[in-house]
Amino acid sequence: MKRLTIKDIAKQFGVSISTVSKALNDSYEISVSTKEKIQKYAKENNYKPNFNALSLKNRSTKTIGIIIPNMLNYFFAQVFNGIEKVANEKGYKIISCISNESYDKEVETMEMLSNGSIDGFILSLAEETVLKNDFKHCEDILDNGTPIVMFDRVAEIINCDKVITDDFKGASKTVKYLAKAGSKNIAFISTISNLEIGKKRHQGYLKGLEKAGLPVNNKLIINIIEEDYKKYESILAPIFDANEIDAVIATDESSAIAAMKIAQKKGLKVPENFAVVSFSNGILARHSQPKMTTVSQHGEKMGATAAKLLIERLENKAAPKDQPKTVIIKTDLVERNSTKKS
Repeated sequence: MKRLTIKDIAKQFGVSISTVSKALNDSYEISVSTKEKIQKYAKENNYKPNFNALSLKNRSTKTIGIIIPNMLNYFFAQVFNGIEKVANEKGYKIISCISNESYDKEVETMEMLSNGSIDGFILSLAEETVLKNDFKHCEDILDNGTPIVMFDRVAEIINCDKVITDDFKGASKTVKYLAKAGSKNIAFISTISNLEIGKKRHQGYLKGLEKAGLPVNNKLIINIIEEDYKKYESILAPIFDANEIDAVIATDESSAIAAMKIAQKKGLKVPENFAVVSFSNGILARHSQPKMTTVSQHGEKMGATAAKLLIERLENKAAPKDQPKTVIIKTDLVERNSTKKS
């Protein structure tokens, strides 16, 4: 059921939005009987005031709500930096929250903040939300006039501004790069196979193999569902024992480092006869031994772009009726010592 708005109540009683607003705020200008009717109806239908939508028109909190799925991913820290820089320049404060990959936490946080604490949201969806395929909370917030910009993990069906990475091309180009340097048995390790970004990277990997004329070996497509990164090595070791692998593309740095450690334990030399590339250009990659080649998603640029899109909406440079934009951030390969120069 759609969240009840002040407009719905006005329509129900055939009165103006202003009358409803005054009745809900117990104004002396409205008759007692009208006030009682409106207040009773609002209570029975679980009306929650949304101060942005009540058109306290000149009310602006100059605050943006940011919701990220987890704290452990350095990519989200980069995005956060990008948002913060632009928000500061434009005079906006930020409230940041973590959904912890939980649908309920995401819904609860958005409901809490959309009651007047913030002017708009920048959001990357929780894994549970994506799996449930339930985005009603986002629709309700947009219907109530609070803009949302989604980034990285987005819902295609939601009509809002989005900032995404070119994941498909990023993976496809990485296979080409490894094949050109002589790799023939390239494994693909994914810890996000159930997310759209994981699927796009997988499809890009397959396309890259096809373009390089390399066969698909399903044994080298490894989906890790285990959340504990400390267990990645024990999951990957038997696969490395049973298959010939001379290169790895990983969707995250932790699984890439686990793969590199196993290869080194098996006596392979990185990058002479084993290559590793990871998505996300984070701290781990720069401090691994040897330093790791990465597909940079330009988290800071993504955050800055999301903040600019939201602030344009809030300041009416992009009118509410303007078609939402989807901005695609191109990936780049940052070459370090875990791959041979092709």
